[in-house]
Amino acid sequence: MRNVLALVLGGGRGTRLYPLTKYRSKPAVPLAGKYRLIDIPLSNCINSGVNRIYVLTQFNSVSLHRHIRRTYTFDAYSGGFVEILAAQQTLESLDWYQGTADAVRQNVRYLQQADIDYVLILSGDQLYRMNYADMLRTHQEAKADVTIGAMPVTREAATGFGIMRAEDDGRVAGFLEKPKTHAEMDIVKMSPEWIDGHGIPSRGRDLLASMGIYVFNRETLVELLTKTDYHDFGKEIFPASIRARRVHLHLFDGYWEDIGTIKSFFQCNLDLAAAAPPFELASAEAPIYTRARFLPPSRIEGATIRNSLISDGCVIEQGALIDNSVIGLRCKIGRNVVIRNSVVMGADEYEAPAQIKQDRAEGHATLGIGEGTVIEGAIVDKNCHIGRNVRIVNERKLETSDETEQAMICDGIAVVQKGAFLDDGWKLH
Repeated sequence: MRNVLALVLGGGRGTRLYPLTKYRSKPAVPLAGKYRLIDIPLSNCINSGVNRIYVLTQFNSVSLHRHIRRTYTFDAYSGGFVEILAAQQTLESLDWYQGTADAVRQNVRYLQQADIDYVLILSGDQLYRMNYADMLRTHQEAKADVTIGAMPVTREAATGFGIMRAEDDGRVAGFLEKPKTHAEMDIVKMSPEWIDGHGIPSRGRDLLASMGIYVFNRETLVELLTKTDYHDFGKEIFPASIRARRVHLHLFDGYWEDIGTIKSFFQCNLDLAAAAPPFELASAEAPIYTRARFLPPSRIEGATIRNSLISDGCVIEQGALIDNSVIGLRCKIGRNVVIRNSVVMGADEYEAPAQIKQDRAEGHATLGIGEGTVIEGAIVDKNCHIGRNVRIVNERKLETSDETEQAMICDGIAVVQKGAFLDDGWKLH
């Protein structure tokens, strides 16, 4: 894997994840209490032996820079690196990235190094575990120009994906973006026996979805970028490659989730907290890496906790009930607090005594969650000051609501803004 370069696409404004992306880029959004979304593709790369990695981003990238700088440092003898390529004006381009392919085009000079033969294109907002060495082996054995990760899906799920049809040898012969009808799906359907014959139980699935994970021969990718003005990999580069290049599938059937919306982010976190999670965070062979923090163990004083993830450095006081939830770093949870089906992201640092004194003098709640507060079906972003007897519950079952400085409702989920102050008795309206 030493001749493989990885490019992780950080995405655009992340509007579907707003307001979690109000102050941070999409790859920097916290996940499962202690990780960030960017940790998933970077950990997959490291576990696969890929240690030369660029992350392409252009929006709110300060916290992402900080996280990568503090987390991913390789020794001087490996030649490895993880570097951010943020959009910038150059002699070649004065524009921001116009799409995923344009982002790579504006940085094509980083691909043109003599010892790079393959380029791995990854997304920065997906949760899965994959050994990319297996995908490269598929690519080499097929003598392909491009190889794409493919996952069997049901017809109900297919409407949200690009669907591919392959020949018997695995070469891609057709592609249809987000088919809506069974007639459209029939055009690109696969035989369940073909899927079964490649070692993956079809279980009634007869469609193959693009995972947005690609391996390109370096020369193929450079030519596609420099000789066209295509802006997007999924909608333009990949369909054009099918017509003119040798494009193959790499089948995958593990857990895979695109965390592109508030709803998918919320559900994914709660799934990870379940008694039998569909994706196991702990792995002896393929761990997930993140920033090493010097935090004390969490202290729990007579609370009731069920099916939940509790991160480091928390204090959970007497009588608290936490059910089917994710609790982030440095959370201070007061007496008799109820947290159900929620994601609480915690805090970036502990509150200093002088700041606590100032909060109280100004009549504000201190950092954390005050006594008697109820949080249900909600996402509480970082560094929130939540007082006593606050109620964060979407009781009117709204799908959306107008944004305030404190909170809003997205996809039916109450989202408390980063750094919000909710004083004693505050209620979500």
